[in-house]
Amino acid sequence: MRILVLSDTHGDFNSMLRAVDAQKNAEVIIHCGDGKAQIDSLTEKFPDKKIIAVRGNCDFGAKYPDVQNVEVGGKKIFVTHGHLFQVKFTPYNLICAARENKADIVCFGHTHCAMNEYEDGLYIMNPGSCHGYCASYGYIDITDNGDIVTNIVRLDREV
Repeated sequence: MRILVLSDTHGDFNSMLRAVDAQKNAEVIIHCGDGKAQIDSLTEKFPDKKIIAVRGNCDFGAKYPDVQNVEVGGKKIFVTHGHLFQVKFTPYNLICAARENKADIVCFGHTHCAMNEYEDGLYIMNPGSCHGYCASYGYIDITDNGDIVTNIVRLDREV
């Protein structure tokens, strides 16, 4: 199962749609906030995909939750934007929250800096900002035998 992870689209529909188009086989799309209009658009344009979304610090008036704990492909995923966990200073608070929620994977945004790490049983992914010149996104593959594979893709480097 493939999961597309987006964040911080900030009105950039074109980059977001390029990412979705590049990952057509993704069954689930996670949006880590700061893109209310784009999240709403995803839901309308791709009714066959499961959309998981959270509110970012720029998503004024959005009715999305601040945090979602979801299970996808048998794995627990902790999703948030990151601003409530002060991720611009350190991911420590976020990692602690993910571990308290027994997550296998944590997805967040806010910093606009891609991060793809593994630490003591926890996969940590910030897909970066899917906006502008250095737009990026992430994807997570959960294999049939339960393995997790993560990757970050820069849109300007796609062929």
